[in-house]
Amino acid sequence: MKTLLQFISIVLLLFFIGSCNSNKELTNSNSNKRKAIELVTNYGTIVFELYNETPLHRDNFLKITKEGKYDSLLFHRVINNFMIQSGDPDSKNAQSGDELGEGDLDYMIDAEINKKFFHKKGAIGAARDDHPERASSAMQFYIVQGGVRTDSVIDGYQKRINNWLAQHNIKKDSTYQPLMEQLNKAMEARDRGLYNKMSDSITSIAKRNNLYTPYIIPDAHREVYKTIGGTPHLDQSYTVFGEVIQGLNIVDSIANVKTGNNDRPVKDVRILSARVIKD
Repeated sequence: MKTLLQFISIVLLLFFIGSCNSNKELTNSNSNKRKAIELVTNYGTIVFELYNETPLHRDNFLKITKEGKYDSLLFHRVINNFMIQSGDPDSKNAQSGDELGEGDLDYMIDAEINKKFFHKKGAIGAARDDHPERASSAMQFYIVQGGVRTDSVIDGYQKRINNWLAQHNIKKDSTYQPLMEQLNKAMEARDRGLYNKMSDSITSIAKRNNLYTPYIIPDAHREVYKTIGGTPHLDQSYTVFGEVIQGLNIVDSIANVKTGNNDRPVKDVRILSARVIKD
């Protein structure tokens, strides 16, 4: 009898441990699920997921959405075959002709650039200025709409990515400040020939002195750019923190609207409401 009771006790203990492990696995599984955002616009609804691997951007976007800060904002910058951009709080009550794009909250988000995430069509990226550490805007974001690219075009974008990476790293060293000043002057003068020459020179110097590791677009990413589309040249310079799972046709519709000065749509494209639908 005692032996039987001991056996039953052991079985119950094992069952209890197994149940705890199962519950733990279920909890972990649920916690790893991506959060999702629904944007209802006057052109239709877009749904996108937020990556768990970019927690600072994910949590910030969830917080701002729950606070209703995206409601009634415009897509203030739209470029066909590139991206659509929103999140400027000044756009909520903007009048026709107002210049937009400078509004934001009073903080920034540290960059979370992850090599596994790239600017495929439907990617959600964080807008930013020329912050030295590539920190993101607290509110402004963009949705990639870029078209299908050929290998030769992608190769050109890869060169641009590496030029930007070289510039990002070389400007940290005061020794190369004169070079960066010449590059900036060429950019301000819109002298494309001089700019390209200076950019290539900076990249060569940075590579020769091991100031950065050259980036090669992975074959899997390249295939997506060749078949689905995207904007490769932004890779490794901007944080990608989510992707559209419903409503890419709406993104296309918005990207195709007529625009005026500063790429602002002539007729307002507005976020009617934004809400968390998977929390």
